[in-house]
Amino acid sequence: MRTLKMLVAAAALFTLAGIARPALADGAAPKPAAKILATAKATSAKTHKPVLVIFHATWCGWCHKLEGVMDRPEFKKMFEDNYVVVNLDVMENDPAKIKGFENPGGKELMGTLGGAQSGLPFYAFLDAKGKKLGDSNVMPKNQNIGYPGEPAEIDAFMALIKKTAPHWSAADQSTFKQYLVTNAPQAAGH
Repeated sequence: MRTLKMLVAAAALFTLAGIARPALADGAAPKPAAKILATAKATSAKTHKPVLVIFHATWCGWCHKLEGVMDRPEFKKMFEDNYVVVNLDVMENDPAKIKGFENPGGKELMGTLGGAQSGLPFYAFLDAKGKKLGDSNVMPKNQNIGYPGEPAEIDAFMALIKKTAPHWSAADQSTFKQYLVTNAPQAAGH
């Protein structure tokens, strides 16, 4: 488990970097989670790619870190080629952000998929019919991986990739894993 110092350092880093999800255009309300998931499952049926549902919040530094890695040019295509990726905002603590960012029904969907007691980011892998193929609660005592930053978390994350993305090449998996290992968060003061 990460130390409190690491969590505080990560939160400070993301606060200083000013990373936050942009507000929706023209005051539009966030789409309901069920509608987003239905669209993703339809796309999954057409493309034969599983759905990767990632639950996050604007305040979550580890969520931003995971999103940042997945959005890197060398990895974005790997994820897009192997998954229909869905991001759902949940668990906002600011009333303005709940209305402006949180996907209605997202928290309930997270609970249905096994993440009711999990921290963020929580993610689940689904087939085109919505059957769960796996989720991030694979650490000892059914704990959530969250951001895969420690060796055991990285191994567990890569096992989920291998299990749920059968067409993701071994070479690309190795490249992605090496990036996670090389760029693993370091404890403050180390």
